Amino acid sequence: MSKLTNILITICVLTLVGCGKTKTSSTQQEQSVPVLSNTPGVGNSSPLSPQQTTSPLVTTNTPQPQNSSPNASPTTPNSAVPTDSKIITSNSIGVAKVGMTLGELKQILKGKAEFQVKSGFMVDFDAIAIIQQSKAQYYILYPAGSPMRDIDIIEALVTDNPNYKTAEGIGSGTSLQQAETVYGDATLSYNQSNESREYAKFLKQPSKDIAFRLGAGNDNSLAGIYPSPQKELNETKEFKKTATIRRVEVYCGANCPPQPLP
Repeated sequence: MSKLTNILITICVLTLVGCGKTKTSSTQQEQSVPVLSNTPGVGNSSPLSPQQTTSPLVTTNTPQPQNSSPNASPTTPNSAVPTDSKIITSNSIGVAKVGMTLGELKQILKGKAEFQVKSGFMVDFDAIAIIQQSKAQYYILYPAGSPMRDIDIIEALVTDNPNYKTAEGIGSGTSLQQAETVYGDATLSYNQSNESREYAKFLKQPSKDIAFRLGAGNDNSLAGIYPSPQKELNETKEFKKTATIRRVEVYCGANCPPQPLP
């Protein structure tokens, strides 16, 4: 499984580039953009893209005070904020945490979920889908052709399930414009050495260990409007009105515990 860590580190090195451009209105006329070469069902590329050093997410929920007035209207919950069991943090998606073993997650979800192997989930990666109520909740990524054992460490998680969100209510299906109101200006990028998988990182990124993969209008085209000609690494602050977050990835990278010996 150390192969996954090496891939993650290589991707981060390829994509880490300064993002100091001035943001241009996203309403600018859209230009023709290339189509992503490989767009799997739910993950990014070799998971995760640009890394940023920011504070981790706060995952505790503060209860709302009760109104003692008998005539007061009941408080309406904020549907954008997920429950504890469906929250995305800097090291977890739902009850799954990077750094725990596959066997530990199986014990937590024993009798509550199915674990389905998805071969060829994306270029270079297979996955284990966590299925509940006939729907994939999230996926565990691991190097293609290297089946995970119960003793192996989970290094990367990804979800495209819109029920899973960060503490600020950002997740799959969130528009990029809405995400910017929460996390600040977004810089979009894709690297041709990374299968042209497109990511956004924000001025106030919630964690360097969370990555947001994009998609425009629920298709596989690039969400950003990039200058020509294309380079190996491409960046922009302009994006289409239809730009949405397609997937959220969480990984432990260099902080992963060592994998057990074969």
